[in-house]
Amino acid sequence: MFKDITLGQYVPGDSFLHKLDPRTKILLMIAYVVAIFLVQRIEIFAIIILFTIGVTLLSHVSLSYLFKALKPMRLLLPLMFLMNLFLIKTGDLLVEWWIIKIYSDGLKNAFFIVLRLATLIAGTSLLTLTTTPIALTDGLEKLLSPLKIIKFPAHELAMMMTIALRFIPTLVEEADKIMKAQLARGADFESGNIFKRAKAMLPILIPLFVNSFRRADELAMAMESRCYHGGEGRTRMRVLRFTWRDLVAVLVMAALIAAVVVAQKLLPPLF
Repeated sequence: MFKDITLGQYVPGDSFLHKLDPRTKILLMIAYVVAIFLVQRIEIFAIIILFTIGVTLLSHVSLSYLFKALKPMRLLLPLMFLMNLFLIKTGDLLVEWWIIKIYSDGLKNAFFIVLRLATLIAGTSLLTLTTTPIALTDGLEKLLSPLKIIKFPAHELAMMMTIALRFIPTLVEEADKIMKAQLARGADFESGNIFKRAKAMLPILIPLFVNSFRRADELAMAMESRCYHGGEGRTRMRVLRFTWRDLVAVLVMAALIAAVVVAQKLLPPLF
């Protein structure tokens, strides 16, 4: 259950995507999200899906990681599909049985929402899978550094986000260990209705919260003992530099957005 969460995990590698500047990857992720929200027709998602698979293969990250990223949504995605399928009452009537009525617009919108969420989660997970927490911190801080003129705490914000991402895999592993320990003691997390299952999770959540606060306290003491005072005067072993790879990546992303826009303008609707 918990081991399927890929957010915050980093997969070491030497691929084209791993070698990109972290600032480029953050900006490309934002552009990828924009491209997804530019899609207004179901069939255009084929471009986004093919692009996502291609980038994943280029990164040498197994496609199984993308499916793992979607696993925690295995309840939410079907729920959103069914809500759109049965609650939207416009378009042609396709199915009528007892009190159940399915309309064409409801069916289209159900597939559309699920595809949008699935591509959004799968694609953006590549950012943390191919970028170390330290590189992510440096890239985010550099992008936010112009805001320092208005006293915006760019380094502190980047540090908080990176610490949060860094500890997600640790908390997931710890939650999995606690769940296995509870199962060994006879706990049952699968049977019963949703309320009974939620109540059964309390023996996991309480020690998980306690351990989280303990880890946060230990981290704070470790940072204080090393005289951490924010990003002022901080130097870096590796200086971030844009290379030809970043230019190629930007051009490819621009081509994706252009392909989405042109396809919607020129191709006739299939559904």
